[in-house]
Amino acid sequence: MQSIESEAKIAQEYLARIAKDAEAKFDEHLPPVKDRPCRLHEAMRYSMFAGGKRLRPGLAKATFDMFGGKGDKIWLATSALEMLHTFSLIHDDLPCVDNDDYRRGKLTSHKKFGEATAVMAGDALCIHAFEMMGKTGNAKAIELLAHLLGTYGMIGGEMTDIECEGKTVDLEIVDYIHYHKTAALIEAALLVGAMLADASEKDMEIIRNYGRSIGLAFQIVDDILDIVSTTEELGKDAGSDIEKGKATYPSIVGLEKSRERARELYEESIKALDSLKCDTSILRSIAAYIITRVK
Repeated sequence: MQSIESEAKIAQEYLARIAKDAEAKFDEHLPPVKDRPCRLHEAMRYSMFAGGKRLRPGLAKATFDMFGGKGDKIWLATSALEMLHTFSLIHDDLPCVDNDDYRRGKLTSHKKFGEATAVMAGDALCIHAFEMMGKTGNAKAIELLAHLLGTYGMIGGEMTDIECEGKTVDLEIVDYIHYHKTAALIEAALLVGAMLADASEKDMEIIRNYGRSIGLAFQIVDDILDIVSTTEELGKDAGSDIEKGKATYPSIVGLEKSRERARELYEESIKALDSLKCDTSILRSIAAYIITRVK
């Protein structure tokens, strides 16, 4: 049996390979800068190509391949998923939300292009994502993605996160925020890939449970990294969660119990995969990577 660190390394190598192919498709699927409105298209591309792990495209491709998916429609979905993730980051960084100057070591969209252009770039990426999803021809995948992105998903989590800043909240609220603002889109990526491969309803439910576990673990690890990492390591301002009074796991249960909870969620995700009859090795390695991002 491989160590969790070895598993994590496999995931990093896999995500790097998928990122290269996915980014070639981003270039193909995004509007060219030469087309009007040129500055808006430049801003969209700036944030889409600002780096990142490309976790959501990687998860979608993993489940698509795992369930025997065929054809190029998955690349439409991977582009759409990263557009939606990027849209959320652009808006999250705005002065009226988190007011961050840096993302992944680069100026945030509103610092680079101005607030109005940043808002429009986020809006345009969100809309363009659904154009890409429409081209997959899978209405159920579009419906699921919209649901997990909207007020019952990511947007709902972001709104609750804003409302709870500076307030005393309990762990139930933190779980609600973390699941909706982060885990929901991770879950969506996995389910969209599975749907495009015509996975069974039973297998989809297993993938849903896996996604919820790793999605929540991912955000808990982010909470920890905000405290234990430097600004240079994070590529954005370290300690910003504490400064803004964000509802986080460490603020409620402390660092050690946060680490323990992330590990529990990892174990839950692996247990969920045990029910599948196909090769789940990539998903297992990605789960390991998620919790080993912090020591």
